[in-house]
Order: sequence, then structure tokens, then C-alpha cells
Amino acid sequence: MRRLHVTLLAILVVCVAGCSALKADTTAVSSSAATPQTRVGVLAAVHDPGQVTGTVPASCHAGAGPTPDPTCTPGAIDPAVTQQNISTTICRSNYTAKIRPSTGQTDKVKAEMYKAYGIKSGTTSELDHLVSLELGGSNDVKNLWPEVGSLPNPKDKVENDLHRAVCSGKVTLAAAQRAIATDWLTAEHSLGLS
Repeated sequence: MRRLHVTLLAILVVCVAGCSALKADTTAVSSSAATPQTRVGVLAAVHDPGQVTGTVPASCHAGAGPTPDPTCTPGAIDPAVTQQNISTTICRSNYTAKIRPSTGQTDKVKAEMYKAYGIKSGTTSELDHLVSLELGGSNDVKNLWPEVGSLPNPKDKVENDLHRAVCSGKVTLAAAQRAIATDWLTAEHSLGLS
């Protein structure tokens, strides 16, 4: 009987240690007390409607073509948007207008991001969400980057196509979010939409 108690105690200790380690790996430090962050796959999950959150990195390097630095801009999603509620969130008209930050907030972050990415003032570009708001993207700086090039930019079409595919049930929300965060240039192809 004593041997059984010792064995059960050892199992309990291992489980508690493992469970604590697992919890530590799945919860990130919050950039603000009001904006808890967790990890969903490789994307941070930050609920921050109407406000820009996070800290702009000191130095970033744009990828080949109009792509962000994956270290500075890995992408982030809003955990309040789920597959189960897309009909009342992203698939509802004017959803993004309700959660988009003011230009006063984005202009400040834009200036800091342009400095971090080494982009000269006056360059044709926009501060863009890697995972677009219409796909449940967050306003956290992990999801923002200065996209250099023509306006409107070519990524807008991809965002619109993925949004239609999610709202029509052709692809899941999570698949669209992962595809656009991984490489927006190949997202449609990787999802079988092109």
C-alpha cells in the first residue's frame, strides 16, 4: 500500500511539473494588462479591438518582395473571432470599422515601424495587418508592418479572396489565418483557391 502511495505521489509530481511547463509555454506575457496574449499555433492571440498594442521592435528587415520580417511581424489574431462566430464577426458588414484603431494611434506606430524597417519618409506604402482584420487579425504590432508598394496594394485582393472563401465555407478561418501569415503571396494557392 505504501509503495502504491509513493508511486501515485511520483506520478502526481511529474504531472504537476509537466502541466506547469505546458502552461508556461502556451501563455505569453501581456503587453498591457487589458490585452492578454496567448499563443494559437504560431500566431499570437491578442484581443485589442480599437487599439494598437505591443512594442515596436528596434530593428527589422523586409523579406523578399513585399513581405514582412517574420521575427518582427509573425502575425497575431483576435481570439474573440472563432470559426463558430464568423457570421456575427468577420462575415458581418462593417465589422472591421468597429475594431480598427484610429489614425492617431496608427500614425504613431507607423512612424516607429518605418524607422524599425529602415523605410525612408515619403515612400509609397501603408501600415498593413499581416493577418487582415477581415480574417480576424489583431491590432498588435506583431501583426503590423510597413508594406511598401502601390496603393491599393496587391495583398488587398488576397485578403478579400480569403475573406470570401472563409465566409462561404470553402476554407476554415484558422487555415486562412495560417496561410496569409505564412506567406500572403502563396496563400491562395496553398489553400487550393487559385
